[in-house]
Amino acid sequence: MKYYVQETCFYLLVLIIVIASVFPFYYAIITSFKAGTALFEVDYLPTSFNLANYAEVFASPNFIRSIFNSVFIASATVGFAMFLAITASYALARVRFQGRGLLLMTILAVSMFPQIAVLAGLFELVRFLGIFNKPWAMILSYTIFTLPFTVWVLTTFMRDLPMEIEEAAIVDGATPWQIITKVFLPLLWPALVTTGLLAFIGAWNEFLFALTFTASDTQRTVPVAIALLSGSSEFETPWGMLMAASVIVTVPLIILVLIFQKKIVAGLTAGGVKG
Repeated sequence: MKYYVQETCFYLLVLIIVIASVFPFYYAIITSFKAGTALFEVDYLPTSFNLANYAEVFASPNFIRSIFNSVFIASATVGFAMFLAITASYALARVRFQGRGLLLMTILAVSMFPQIAVLAGLFELVRFLGIFNKPWAMILSYTIFTLPFTVWVLTTFMRDLPMEIEEAAIVDGATPWQIITKVFLPLLWPALVTTGLLAFIGAWNEFLFALTFTASDTQRTVPVAIALLSGSSEFETPWGMLMAASVIVTVPLIILVLIFQKKIVAGLTAGGVKG
């Protein structure tokens, strides 16, 4: 009897968490199909199916451009972060040198700084490099903030890989780069998918750097473009357009998670191989 009570409480807790997580997106979907005064009516079930808000969003001059900007910036961030993290994690996990543990802790400590604390210094760096109002400004800043997490996770995974695999590759004459690309990468796919997807989501949703490092509408990313849809007052705010835009930019992330969900679960629950 006690077991069934515990099981019931567990599933009830899971149900509450799922509802709390899914409900905001669900409400945004049903609100995005409303127009006029219906936007201010509280309905928990769909009452209309009007695509006018979506048509207005796509008719916005720079919204489509901002989507392509976000895709390029997030993809480039993942590419640079994965390349640097893989090579760094190999050195930290497999190469013995003095101060290795301190260096790893220092890399992790970088993630402790909030964005606003380094915004001024990073802005000066962006201006010095001449990449202000260019996608590379966001790519640089996102890569810097993504690296600590990716390096830490990949280092942990690489440490758990059996040494016999690397020793066999060395005996066969493999170089360190061949060991990384042909031996370790196939074994690290769950970790790569997990960290890469989290890095992509972080770059896709980031707002502060994207707002600070861009000055023209053609260089804006999706979060900034959505924020600029707002009016000057509550009554001028196009809530229907905001909900439609939010749904449009959230759906790709949901699709990515559904496609790679098995790899994500494997990456979060396994730290290496057995055998």
